Amino acid sequence: MRQQPRHAERRLAHLTAAARRAGIKLTHQRLEIFRELAATEEHPAAETLFRAVQQRVPTVSLDTVYRTLWTLHEFGLVTTLGPRGGVRFDANLEPHHHYVCVRCGLVRDFESEDLDHLRVPSAVKQLGSFVDSQVAVRGVCAQCLRASPRQAPPPPPPKKRSSR
Repeated sequence: MRQQPRHAERRLAHLTAAARRAGIKLTHQRLEIFRELAATEEHPAAETLFRAVQQRVPTVSLDTVYRTLWTLHEFGLVTTLGPRGGVRFDANLEPHHHYVCVRCGLVRDFESEDLDHLRVPSAVKQLGSFVDSQVAVRGVCAQCLRASPRQAPPPPPPKKRSSR
């Protein structure tokens, strides 16, 4: 799914300006990778970006796409996700959470003030420091449900009430 043009343009401008400030050389291939990443809501894998950019820039290599993405990650310009066996890249740096379809691997952003204000439990703090947190809500997306509604996962068991 393509990003709304104004969001894509804003992300592209942010990536480009931040890359310049970081001293990253802005080659034609890197700019096309930035453009493709900024324009999608898909949280693409490097291979997906490679195929999309290669349609416009046949000389781009998969290695260039990976190196560009990891450079962006190193400078804090993208985040990574790891559903379904591979790293996915996310250019949305605004506070948000993820919906992940357990059937097809679809990943979508959503916003929730309630989730934004969750406190990190002390058990996590005992493991070490943390930079941020995001919630991943897992389920079966509407498209998968329409394709095969009987395979929806069972509802979670009722929460046990503690007896004090």
